Amino acid sequence: MAAPRSSILRSLGSALLLVGFWTLVGLAFASQFYLSSAQIGRTVSWTQAITYSLADWYVWAIISVPVLRFARRFPPDAANPWRVAAIHLAGALVASSIYVVLRSWIGVAHSHLIEEPVTFREVFQPLLVKTFPFNLLIYGVIIAISHAVDYYRKYHERTVHALELEKHLTEARLQALLRQLKPHFLFNTLNGIASLMHRDVDLADRMLVRLSELLRLTMNRTAQPLTTVREEMAFIQKYLDIERIRFSDRLTASVEVQPEAMELQVPNLIVQPLVENAIRHGIEPHPRRGQIDVNVTRVPEGVQVEVRDNGGGVPEGGFKREGIGLGNTRARLRELYGDRHRFELANRPEGGLVVRLTIPSR
Repeated sequence: MAAPRSSILRSLGSALLLVGFWTLVGLAFASQFYLSSAQIGRTVSWTQAITYSLADWYVWAIISVPVLRFARRFPPDAANPWRVAAIHLAGALVASSIYVVLRSWIGVAHSHLIEEPVTFREVFQPLLVKTFPFNLLIYGVIIAISHAVDYYRKYHERTVHALELEKHLTEARLQALLRQLKPHFLFNTLNGIASLMHRDVDLADRMLVRLSELLRLTMNRTAQPLTTVREEMAFIQKYLDIERIRFSDRLTASVEVQPEAMELQVPNLIVQPLVENAIRHGIEPHPRRGQIDVNVTRVPEGVQVEVRDNGGGVPEGGFKREGIGLGNTRARLRELYGDRHRFELANRPEGGLVVRLTIPSR
């Protein structure tokens, strides 16, 4: 029931648009007729000018309906342009003839209304001579406008289709990167559990329990590329619980989130690789007590995420090879935000590394 009603509304809207267009054309020509008549001393009233002009253009409003359908049926054809040109020349001759006939009957009817009757032939002959060539031009303008609108519509559809394809391609690449990240994180955690099995079975068991909770949390999250800061930090807390068990008193960690940033959106699993990188390269190689701080704040551009550690920082000359976590993070941010994000690594004055992400609002 809704579909026929929608179709009726669209048809009504198209009809109103068509009438409105020809009314504007008629009023424009009525103004020109009124002013030119006044200049040559043959004054006509506005009513006469508008009536005469609208009678002309409303005839074209009627004729334009089949002409527009004809234009859609025979669009420009690069393979056979002369055939299409011949078809439209014939159409122009027919449309111009129909206009002269209809306008002549309207002239006859109008002459009887003002009690100055004339015959059809008396109206037809001068109208044919005066308007026939001009009518051919009007037909050409209608065809040109129809083709221009149709070209724009197809161009718009192609643009939307291209954007949709680009969106789906980006989503596919993001999902591939996310699938690459999850096994990497899982295997690293399982390796940690395996190493604990030989030293402390109870701790390994606790890590397995925390890992199952973390995996359950991951499975419950949607496959969308974005999530809220609140959900991302809940995941990080679970991950840090596992690492605290693994390193015991060698690791302390804190997570601070500005309340205003809680509901802002960030890429799914964007912080975990940074924390894992800080632990693996900043904490694990050193015997001293390690410290990981995660700080999330709202900034004018969107969200700023900082992951700080007290490890060795970036070695002189930079890292020899960027791991999966950092490379994956860079690729995902580039896919989602292009050049609008910032990804920075810097040594802290007091020692250690700070990784800073600035993620724009979407």
